[in-house]
Amino acid sequence: MVSKREYDVVIIGGGPAGLAAGIYTSRARLSSLLIEKMGAGGRIIDAGLVENYPGFSQGVSGLELAEAMQQQAAKFGLETLLAEVIGLELKGEHKIVKTSEGDITAKAVIIASGSDRAKLGVPGEEEFTGRGVAYCAICDAYFYRDLPVAVVGGGNAAINEALELSKFAAKVTIIHRRQELRATRILQERAFAEPKIEFLWNTVVEAIEGEDVVKRLRLRNVLTGEKSTLDISGIFVAVGFKPNTDYLKGVLSLDANGAIITNEKMETEVPGIFAAGDIRSSSIRQVIAAAGDGAVAAIYAERFIAG
Repeated sequence: MVSKREYDVVIIGGGPAGLAAGIYTSRARLSSLLIEKMGAGGRIIDAGLVENYPGFSQGVSGLELAEAMQQQAAKFGLETLLAEVIGLELKGEHKIVKTSEGDITAKAVIIASGSDRAKLGVPGEEEFTGRGVAYCAICDAYFYRDLPVAVVGGGNAAINEALELSKFAAKVTIIHRRQELRATRILQERAFAEPKIEFLWNTVVEAIEGEDVVKRLRLRNVLTGEKSTLDISGIFVAVGFKPNTDYLKGVLSLDANGAIITNEKMETEVPGIFAAGDIRSSSIRQVIAAAGDGAVAAIYAERFIAG
């Protein structure tokens, strides 16, 4: 529970953007509440090793980085509420954040609720989720020791998933709808050098099949139309992200992908509502950028409140 029901700033989302915003607003002596449904860290806690965040020459685990940010924010007085945000309403100059634990009123709101992994939307995906269909290798790779698995996608998330799985699985097949990866060069080099990783180019998954658990994939080559099957024990989906903005429809303008449109000050079209991190349109989905967004949003939220 929280100590009160009205704050200067409410921050929705506890990833790097939200935590950075919380550090700045709390240091500015604004009463600040961060609302997070799962726990501090957001998607970064899925990262086994973050190598490109300044100040960590040997890298740092996503969980450690998130915990350090959370402790720093708490030191300055940031309060945290574990709850799901289900709506946002405007009432005069106040914003009403509707949560599973009741309504919270704020003078300014910073939305940093990130995004979830996009789904393939193919037959069998929902049916076998948790029984061979997964979205987090850090969480589930251990269950596929000495078994063949597949990863769908070609970006950084997919290659990181494949590299993590290669520590456990007998073989990892990366299925990508294009002929080349979109991941950064250093990740590509590691994937190509890993003997357990193989590639299926220009290929999409059309169905996921099995009995009690996943047994095979039905595939199609997008260039030739040729269809095939691949016997596997698990499939990890990493084909992009869906912004968590369903509760904001009708309140804020969203882009074609459902992300929030902001200016360079992280301001939305509604005065006093800001957005930061992966949920923002044109985000580059990097921890350092999310933290920077959070700082910018916090500074302009403080100026908004001061008038």
